[in-house]
Amino acid sequence: MSHANLFFDEVAQIAREIDRGAIDRLATELAALRERRGRLFLLGVGGSAGNCSHAVNDFRKLCGIEAYTPIDNVSELTARTNDEGWDTVFEGWLEVSNLADKDAILIFSVGGGDAEKNVSPNLVKAIDLAKKRGTKVFGIVGRATGYTAKRGDVVVVIPAPNAAHVTPQSEGFQAVVWHCLVSNPVLQRRATKWESVTATSAAPR
Repeated sequence: MSHANLFFDEVAQIAREIDRGAIDRLATELAALRERRGRLFLLGVGGSAGNCSHAVNDFRKLCGIEAYTPIDNVSELTARTNDEGWDTVFEGWLEVSNLADKDAILIFSVGGGDAEKNVSPNLVKAIDLAKKRGTKVFGIVGRATGYTAKRGDVVVVIPAPNAAHVTPQSEGFQAVVWHCLVSNPVLQRRATKWESVTATSAAPR
């Protein structure tokens, strides 16, 4: 079997097995967040960090949710990393942002953080801060054994049919899941451009 066939067979299996109920619950929670005028803070590292930046745009523009990510301010991110340490970079940013109980954090991650193995300790500390402040913790992750899945309020775990592809499949499906969320009628307030243009051109004249 070619690599492409193998990879996309895994994609199909993940799509069949993913917990759709958890995705629906997350949509409901995000709608409630917007209703109470809370803010959504997205956190991630590596490829997941890039996903955070894209998702912030979608949650703000399409859903009218006040959303932010520390990834979008590289000056502050690198200053905090240099001066205070990588493990506290998100915690410090959330403290200055006055994280409150009406807010939520949404973590994009492959493993979800692991304090004992010193993997993504910045996510672990951010979750601990959120828990102290009564802030909801959401996640889209690739491991049910990580800190996010264990401590989160609603966490979508991406199935892993092939251990060799956990990272690319997890990061790829983060995008699938958040696009599912922002296109959910429970959340979406504004049409995406291409669909609105297509609908206009297809309308009878």
